[in-house]
Amino acid sequence: MASSSSLLLLLLTTLSISSIFSLKITNDILHPQQVDPRATVYQLIAAHNIARKAVGVPPLVWDTKLAYYAKLYANQRRHDCQLIHSPGYIYGENIFWGKGRKWSATDVVASWVGEKKWYHYDTNTCSGQDCSHYTQIVWRTTEKLGCAKIKCDSGDIFVVCEYYPPGNYVGARPY
Repeated sequence: MASSSSLLLLLLTTLSISSIFSLKITNDILHPQQVDPRATVYQLIAAHNIARKAVGVPPLVWDTKLAYYAKLYANQRRHDCQLIHSPGYIYGENIFWGKGRKWSATDVVASWVGEKKWYHYDTNTCSGQDCSHYTQIVWRTTEKLGCAKIKCDSGDIFVVCEYYPPGNYVGARPY
């Protein structure tokens, strides 16, 4: 039997997915080729929320405004697929570039969550490598998520996830 939190997550995901289709966002915004975008949205939310649950912070919900912003920015990177953040700092943002193979939503989020090994809660620092993708995912006050995944002209994959409210404030702990 599913827990009440699992049922709530499924309900929120379903409601959020239906709002994506009301905006008539095409399949290639969330996944480039012949994959049900609802599955990709679910994978993105679930992967984020598993990491969040592990540190005791509330789950994220899908936001179509954030997904649309992510899509607009991802399309600007289609020709070069460069890991350059969008201008403006309105939202928190994680970006990903994957060479060659087909990267799933779960692969992308796993790469960001994998930075956890470099985050040290006791000193609120990262050791050796950047861990800001991970800390944005688990930022306690972040409530909403929207992402876009495109295939660049090179054939590589570029993913942008936007978060609101943003996280990664200097000196503050994510959770």
